Amino acid sequence: MEISGKIILVLPERGGVSQRSGSEWKVASYVLETIEQYPKKCCFEVFGTDRIANFNVQVGQLLTVSLDIDAHEYNGRWYNQIRAWKVAPYDPNAVETPAADPGTTIAQPAAAEVPFPHAQPAAPAAAPAAAPAAAPAASVFDGESTDDLPF
Repeated sequence: MEISGKIILVLPERGGVSQRSGSEWKVASYVLETIEQYPKKCCFEVFGTDRIANFNVQVGQLLTVSLDIDAHEYNGRWYNQIRAWKVAPYDPNAVETPAADPGTTIAQPAAAEVPFPHAQPAAPAAAPAAAPAAAPAASVFDGESTDDLPF
């Protein structure tokens, strides 16, 4: 999953030593705010000292973040985990279609079919024509039913 937006907060790094392997670990958390009419916020983590250094995420940057979303249970409660595996500068001109071979052309959807963030609201549908007046339905107590259902 990919999400684009502006980094609005860098939380303090957390770290420790693994009980299994004895190696040191670090996790950095960031809050990203989407760039849309009704912005949403997403807090994601970057795990590993090397990734934290390579991504070098700073407040105010416009980024596109590739995320893995997972959940785990602990003592009967569920917790979400959102981890970044790729961080790239935001490109507003990037096309949100899967990559193809250089010799292959990808058919672009019509303007009305383009998904978020460039989607235009659909025009309201025309009011349906008035239905002709139906004959009164036969009552269950009349003995005969007008439908052909076997039950």
